Amino acid sequence: MSSQQADLAETFLRELQDRICRAIEQVDGGARFEEDAWTRAEGGGGRTRVLRDGAVFEQAGVNFSRVSGHRLPPSATAHRPELAGGSFVATGVSLVLHPKNPHVPTTHANVRYFEASKEGVEPVWWFGGGFDLTPFYPVDEDVRHWHTVARDLCQPYGADVYPRYKQWCDEYFYLKHRDETRGVGGLFYDDLNEGGFERCLDFTRDVGQGFLDAYLPIVERRKATPYGEREREFQLYRRGRYVEFNLVYDRGTLFGLQSGGRTESILMSLPPRVRFEYAYQPEAGSAEAELAAYLKPRDWLSSEK
Repeated sequence: MSSQQADLAETFLRELQDRICRAIEQVDGGARFEEDAWTRAEGGGGRTRVLRDGAVFEQAGVNFSRVSGHRLPPSATAHRPELAGGSFVATGVSLVLHPKNPHVPTTHANVRYFEASKEGVEPVWWFGGGFDLTPFYPVDEDVRHWHTVARDLCQPYGADVYPRYKQWCDEYFYLKHRDETRGVGGLFYDDLNEGGFERCLDFTRDVGQGFLDAYLPIVERRKATPYGEREREFQLYRRGRYVEFNLVYDRGTLFGLQSGGRTESILMSLPPRVRFEYAYQPEAGSAEAELAAYLKPRDWLSSEK
């Protein structure tokens, strides 16, 4: 299998990392990304970029990587047992943004390309990705805007794309042990090769740009909202759910650790500060208690909203 496709995906992904970092620096206005370039002994490497202690973002991490190897890790072959032990190329951009202000939602986005081959088995390639939003003090206007951008970018690719990928996002970012979603969802897709490489690359490119179109207006609207210690403490508590999901469920984290990836880059998604509290319950009727209603799958764009 030619890696020309992987080269094309890598070119797009490097540019996407640059574009997102420029946009985040601009909206933050107080800090810049520091780059940590790394190589992987088994093949490949990447550019980890982290912005810390900014005016808006407590920590923002935007990773690019391209790695290859001769033995697919178990997390990549769970759905394709016939490829176990095969070789692979994986390239992607992954980001997690942890704002300071509890009224600005945390967010995550990822776009990736993967190809795998094994002697005697038809080689395969696919794209995956998406973006999701994790507010602590949700505002309906923001959630509707987020999902409107998601729906509109999917529209040219088929009327069923947004509903399918929204549902997939709701199901993927679900903490079974808490019986709640991680946030208000967005888009999630994987194993995408339908319609050929160019079409899949175009869709993934639109997802990357759509993330900025969806997130930046929310940041601008909420970054100056006043907050106090109570809101900050709730934000730190809810960040604990991020830690739980990433360490227990997230396939990207598991793949990175199982494939011998760079640990600091893989765990960059974790918040810089977090707190856990035994059997915490928000006060009935409080702003903190309102969050629970948002942590269940819902049609955010229905006319009733």
